[in-house]
Amino acid sequence: MSEISAAAVKALRDRTNMPMMECKAALIEAGGDMEKAIRHMREKAGGKDVKFAARETAEGRVGAYSDDGAKLGGIIELRCETAPSAKSEPFTALANDLAKQVALKGATTPDELLAQPFVSDPSRTVKDRIQDTFVLVRENMRPARMKQFKGVTGSYVHHDGTSGAMVLVEGGKAEPQLLREVCMHITATRPSYARREDVPADVIQRERDIAKAQIAADPKNANKPANIVEKIAEGKLKTWFAENVLAEQPFVKDETKTVGALLQSAGLKLVSFARYKVGELS
Repeated sequence: MSEISAAAVKALRDRTNMPMMECKAALIEAGGDMEKAIRHMREKAGGKDVKFAARETAEGRVGAYSDDGAKLGGIIELRCETAPSAKSEPFTALANDLAKQVALKGATTPDELLAQPFVSDPSRTVKDRIQDTFVLVRENMRPARMKQFKGVTGSYVHHDGTSGAMVLVEGGKAEPQLLREVCMHITATRPSYARREDVPADVIQRERDIAKAQIAADPKNANKPANIVEKIAEGKLKTWFAENVLAEQPFVKDETKTVGALLQSAGLKLVSFARYKVGELS
């Protein structure tokens, strides 16, 4: 194949945060295929759970809003050009207003959101509301991604506004502080799925294959029978669930309980969640 380009190496480094030379070696081994290169790097990680996230450079903040009475919630990532503007009072107020807009009216794309009548003044649009802040801040700004939740929600936005989460549960009356702490957990641990049943079958098979490749690469396992290797692989898969599935993660404030068990003890069942960090690709 042709020589691996510097751009491809940089792209893999941006996704994995691994050293440039390791990225280049992985791409060469994978014949230039980005996804295969990532898989090779994970297989060589020796069982460690390496977090790979696609990122782009951006500034902005996360806004979240829950309406307990209407049982609606909304979370949004709002982008701008500079960090000082992202921390400014006008931009913070705009992010909170747009989170309320998403909660009460729902929107799945930036264009849909911009065209909606603004909830606090239906004679104007959301685009008009953003223009008000543009006049004060004098920077380009745009909604990047958003999600509406219908049901009992809780939320948390980190003090600097760069990350936040919203969780949806069902069951009895939910204690707001409990749901806030679950969202703090989500923000810190970055789960990929809410429940085990949410994990696609092909992802489970991929992780099982990676576990077996890691086992095969360890000389200590050379003479172990197939049934033992299978049990070790299932143990690794169970560990992967505990690291990547919210309901099965040990709760950060009390690791003797999983998040699922914590909610269950409060009469609640986890349904779904969203976690946003400014600059991460959706």
